[in-house]
Amino acid sequence: MAVSHRISNQGGDRCADLIVIQKGKSDDIYRTLEPGAAILGTGRPLLVVPAAARSLTAEHVFVAWKDTREARRAVQDALPFLREAGRTTVIEVCENDRMDAARHAVNDVASYLARHGIKAEARVEIRAHGSDQIIGLAEDEGGDLLVAGAYGHNRLNEWVFGGMTRDLLTSSPICCLMSP
Repeated sequence: MAVSHRISNQGGDRCADLIVIQKGKSDDIYRTLEPGAAILGTGRPLLVVPAAARSLTAEHVFVAWKDTREARRAVQDALPFLREAGRTTVIEVCENDRMDAARHAVNDVASYLARHGIKAEARVEIRAHGSDQIIGLAEDEGGDLLVAGAYGHNRLNEWVFGGMTRDLLTSSPICCLMSP
């Protein structure tokens, strides 16, 4: 897997399978990349590493599922990590009245992963409190990588009203693999 450690206007992102950035590392605006802009501008999956992270073992990977194009792309982009993971959990957090549809969806994703030789647990949780619920579940269960689609809604709406992408980019203490 090719990895680009920086994005330049000289084509570095055109030749990368994955772009790795570390958030919160520099106060120098000339050495800082805004992750949201990178996700939308590069068209590549982005591995966002918290400043406190020392390594990524991808031992327990959480896939934050929502039936969107971006989530499907994120699962596809994460296959190399998922193949190496000791444990994979596909989870959707939804309203109570969507439980049956969500169960069906996460079971479909687990079946898709099984066709790729990846054993995945399918889970559905009732939404209790925003997108930090997935972060909390992943942390509580020893997740060290969170896979999610990015900006499934209009970016302006997410900026004004908040959204999972923004929450993951700003507050996740574990590594996040995000795809546009």
